[in-house]
Amino acid sequence: MRGVGSASGGGPAVEIRGLVKRYGRATAVDGLTLTCARGEVTAILGPNGAGKTTTVEICEGFRRPDGGTVRVLGLDPADRALRPRLGVMLQAGGVPPAVRAGEWLRVVARFHADPLDPAALLDLLGLTGHARTPYRRLSGGQQQRLSLAAAVIGRPELVFLDEPTAGLDPQARHACWDVVTALRDAGVSVVLTTHQMDEAEKLSDQVVVIDHGRVVAEGTPEALTGAERQLRFRARPGLNLDELLCALPPGSAAKESPSGHYIIEGQVGPQLLATVTAWCATEGVTTEDLRIERRTLEDVFLELTGRELR
Repeated sequence: MRGVGSASGGGPAVEIRGLVKRYGRATAVDGLTLTCARGEVTAILGPNGAGKTTTVEICEGFRRPDGGTVRVLGLDPADRALRPRLGVMLQAGGVPPAVRAGEWLRVVARFHADPLDPAALLDLLGLTGHARTPYRRLSGGQQQRLSLAAAVIGRPELVFLDEPTAGLDPQARHACWDVVTALRDAGVSVVLTTHQMDEAEKLSDQVVVIDHGRVVAEGTPEALTGAERQLRFRARPGLNLDELLCALPPGSAAKESPSGHYIIEGQVGPQLLATVTAWCATEGVTTEDLRIERRTLEDVFLELTGRELR
């Protein structure tokens, strides 16, 4: 994405210290502290109700905190001088229902001193054929892509993307990934919230996991997932893992999660693989989908936040 504005100045893109936000008796954000570096993609992950959207809305200036400090590009989020320097993509869209897609992008472009070419953005996101379609008649995925185009058309230094690929088909999802990658390559800072673990793992330089309004883990995707490999397989539910562990090398761990899906951790190599398959054969257990792989960001997320629905 040539010509997108890169971040200027020093210091982090976003700096939050002890952020608190309450809604009545409910505390949505509870002393949260995090930093988003300039020129990087920071993914904020968390279960529903963890406080991630509230945190981002405070950074965007749409809500005021009840405690703590927030600085965005070195300024208070309420500072009007930030407006032309930010790009914001909202889940709700905020587009008049009757406005045509191309017309809306041209209107947004007029609010910026040096906007990107609306026609080029429509083409990049596969919307050229829908330029004359009213917003209300666009599919959900097309509306998402139009909102993304509106967020970046002003050549922002920092872009906030809230669930940018929610409801998109694979082709549109990858097109949005290309836009995010191009933004980072141009030196733009990106803060995105997502429920897609593979998306966060692929796109982000830094991942922040929040739960109950606090940061519970942060780091690069590689640091969070670690270098350890796992042996995974499927079999009948309820295998006696204590007996299996007795056969495995010291320091090994085994768990069933979810039912009928098994994960073996430790010194994963040919010896451990042979031991597991031999034990299963002795016990008359038929294994399926036996494979060795490293931990994923989804594994880490579930370990930190639990598996129960919220």
